[in-house]
Amino acid sequence: LRSAEKELLPGFHQFEWQPALKNVSSSWDVGIIDGLSGWTASVDDVPADTIARRFRYDVALVSALKDLEEDIMEGLRERGLDDSTCTSGFTVVVKESCDGMGDVSEKHGSGPAVPEKAVRFSFTIMSISVRADEEEDAVTIFQEQKPNSELSCRPLCLMFVDESDHETLTAILGPVVAERKAMLESRLILSVGGLLRSFRLFFRGTGFDEKMVREMEGLEASGSMYVCTLCDSTRAEASQNMVLHSITRCHTENLERYEIWRTNPFSESADELRDRVKGVSAKPFMETQPTLD
Repeated sequence: LRSAEKELLPGFHQFEWQPALKNVSSSWDVGIIDGLSGWTASVDDVPADTIARRFRYDVALVSALKDLEEDIMEGLRERGLDDSTCTSGFTVVVKESCDGMGDVSEKHGSGPAVPEKAVRFSFTIMSISVRADEEEDAVTIFQEQKPNSELSCRPLCLMFVDESDHETLTAILGPVVAERKAMLESRLILSVGGLLRSFRLFFRGTGFDEKMVREMEGLEASGSMYVCTLCDSTRAEASQNMVLHSITRCHTENLERYEIWRTNPFSESADELRDRVKGVSAKPFMETQPTLD
C-alpha cells in the first residue's frame, strides 16, 4: 500500500538508468535532500544540515522531462514521426547555471548562524532531439524558446555559501558533479507518452558568470594579473594586443597546473611558480563547458 500510495504523489515518476548510475543511490522516490549528502566530512563550523538543500540531479531531470511530455509528443507529431517507433535515440541538451544570489542574511530572529550569502545552481532543458532508426541526422523535437527565462530555469541546489568560498562550494557541488558524470555514461529509461524511451544527456555550462567560472576552475580571482578565464594572457599583454588570443585553458590542464602549484617540483620561488601555473591557485572541481547560449 505504501508504495502504491507513493506512486499517486504529484511529481513521482518511475525511471531507471542503464547501466545503473555509479556512486548514486538506487532509490528513485527522492525528494529534497541535504546538500552535503555524499560527503562525510563536515564543512567548517557551520551546521551541515543548514548549509544546503538540493534535489538529486537525475530525479530533477526526470521531473523536468515529464513536464515536457506533451511538448515531446507534439514535436514527434509535427515532424511526422511515428511515436511508437521512436523509443530510443533521444538526446537531451541541458544548460547548467550557477550564480550568487547576494546577501540573504536574516536581520532579526534567532535561527542557526549561517553564512549570509547564497548561491543557486540550476539547469534548463535547452533542446531534445531524436534520431529515428533509419535516419542519418537527428531531428529536433523540442527547443526552449526562452532559455534565459526564470520560468524555464529549474533550481537544483540552494546553498548558504559565499560564491568565493572555494572549499565549501567544492564540498557541496562535488556530489552534483559526480552525479552528472555518472549520467553521461548511462542512458535514462523513462516512460513518455505511454512508452518507455531511452535518453542520453549532454551538459553545457553557459549560465555561469566569469567570477563563478574562475572559482570553479580554480583560477585566481578578479585582482589577478592573469585576467582571462580562457587563455594565459596577463593584463599587460591583453592591453597591448586585443587580437591574438587563443583558447588555451581546459579543465585537465588546470588540474595539472594545480598539482604543480601544490608540489612545486622545480623548487621555484613563489613568483616563478605563479608564472608557471598562470594564475591557477586552487583545485578546480567543476568543468564548465562553454557554448553559445
